Amino acid sequence: MELINQWIQLLTESTTRFFGLAAWLLIIMLLLIPLERLWPVKRQKVFRKNFIDDLFYYFMGGIIPAFFVVAVLYPAKIAQTQIPHDFYSWVSELPFWTRLAATLVLGEIAYYWAHRWSHEIPYLWRFHSIHHSPTEIDWLVNTRAHPIDLAFDRTVSSTFLLLVGLGHRADNDILDLVAMILIFNTTWGFFIHTNCRIRLGFLEYLITSPAFHHWHHANDNPEVINKNYSALLPWVDKLFGTFYLPRKQFPQHYGINNPMPETLVDQLLMPFRKHTSK
Repeated sequence: MELINQWIQLLTESTTRFFGLAAWLLIIMLLLIPLERLWPVKRQKVFRKNFIDDLFYYFMGGIIPAFFVVAVLYPAKIAQTQIPHDFYSWVSELPFWTRLAATLVLGEIAYYWAHRWSHEIPYLWRFHSIHHSPTEIDWLVNTRAHPIDLAFDRTVSSTFLLLVGLGHRADNDILDLVAMILIFNTTWGFFIHTNCRIRLGFLEYLITSPAFHHWHHANDNPEVINKNYSALLPWVDKLFGTFYLPRKQFPQHYGINNPMPETLVDQLLMPFRKHTSK
């Protein structure tokens, strides 16, 4: 019954969320499109092919995955209630900044593996390949993702944080740490997808950049595929041996080897129909 109530609440909030997403989209456009026009990696149109489709993906990604995540996390939350409260109490007693750092790092590691599995496990790649299909990269490509692909990433990260006691808000917290980090990572995701040649110098070893993530989308040759899975902390890729970042180069080619269906509906149905290779 609680799960149904959560779904009903999500439905009632969907209209408000839609207008919030529209306002946020406008802000992101005003910030990032000028950067792309001033310092482009490649000269390409603002309203490129599939731009409208990616707008639909943006709104779907902001509303639909929550329904999957709530359903998948429900058993984990039930299981958590069977664990003695004292097991998690020490976590909530840690200083705010300690919990923030722990949530950021552990959440990033969980996301790294969810993202990596989406590349390495064929069935998950069916969904994730939609995100890698564009042959032109810009800020809005950040939103091109199947709702199930998004739900998988968020479920893995949230479940891991839940099990270590960081998945819920402490009584004395002004802000929800997980929600705050998710919002920041999503916003940063728009920046690292930009068609923008800006480099961050030595900071690129501490925080992801457009160059770092462009190489994740690269399809230049087999040696550069399956690199740079991190959303925010590139040293996690260093830790697991998937870091790749030439000092001055950007990729010449993006996309996947197999063609992607043209229509939005066919793209959403494609993962259930066939395997998509890289």
